[in-house]
Amino acid sequence: MKIAFVGKGGSGKTTLSSLFIRHLAAARVPVVAIDADINQHLGPALGLDEDDAAALPSLGAHLPEIKEHLRGSNPLIASADSMIKTTPPGRGSRLLRLRGDNPVYTACARPLAFGPDAGSARLMVTGPFTESDLGVACYHSKVGAVELCLNHLVDGRDEYLVVDMTAGSDSFASGLFTRFDLTFLVAEPTRKGVAVYRQYKEYARDFGVGLVVIGNKVHGEDDLAFLRAEVGDDLLVTVGHSDWVRAMEKGGPPRFEQLEEPNRQALRVMHERADRSYQARDWDRYTQQMAHFHRKNAESWGNARTGADLAAQIDPDFTLSEDLIEAPTALAH
Repeated sequence: MKIAFVGKGGSGKTTLSSLFIRHLAAARVPVVAIDADINQHLGPALGLDEDDAAALPSLGAHLPEIKEHLRGSNPLIASADSMIKTTPPGRGSRLLRLRGDNPVYTACARPLAFGPDAGSARLMVTGPFTESDLGVACYHSKVGAVELCLNHLVDGRDEYLVVDMTAGSDSFASGLFTRFDLTFLVAEPTRKGVAVYRQYKEYARDFGVGLVVIGNKVHGEDDLAFLRAEVGDDLLVTVGHSDWVRAMEKGGPPRFEQLEEPNRQALRVMHERADRSYQARDWDRYTQQMAHFHRKNAESWGNARTGADLAAQIDPDFTLSEDLIEAPTALAH
């Protein structure tokens, strides 16, 4: 299961994504978390101190090795240098799993233990904007490694990838927004809070993207009525004030089971809704969307950058599917 958290800056999406990750871990669900926001705050929200979070190895810094690993023996890809963020897998490609180990996790994943009876997770980060990036790079180059990994990921129902996405509608600068089974859009009960929802709803309409709204910072019936009027049936659940979260943000998080029951119930509703989204998964459409965005990127900039026809990397006889999980030649190693 691949889950994204999106929303405007300050909406609380990182806090809610961290709570959802802790909820999954406490339920003993295998979970890999990725911080793909330009502001890298997921690590501290999951209990790392600032220095440890800043020292996490970034996916972007290991992109050449990631490409080389995923390329495998795919005959349609001449070299790792010819791979771009949208390059799809084909016969001979190495595929990633959420369980177990692989060279990507070895290089980039940090194991997190949440304490007795609270489970664990693995965390990866895109890496922050650096001084050398200023004025010469866009943040979408940072999340390219995430899109490439998701393109090569074969995941099942009872395992989760949770991605804290960059704020606003920037996710639509690539095909990454189509890589998820369900997107949780975190919205405050304000006009600005629901503006990103409207953008997502419009952009995602033609791509079958599952989208539900989590109302955050909801403090009364007026807030709830506002959200219901603005987002209608897309409103899944709301979250209010949390003393547990406030304690966590001060650096002294209590045990997770002490999270307030209304907020724990909200997380259970989110888990149930995410689990149901698996039934709508269409591997054929998923594979076709990869090819669609790869052709678009190849034509707009990829062919010129690499000097090759990158559309030729698309394997017309390959469909990513859960059937490949047990195929020994396709598994990451």
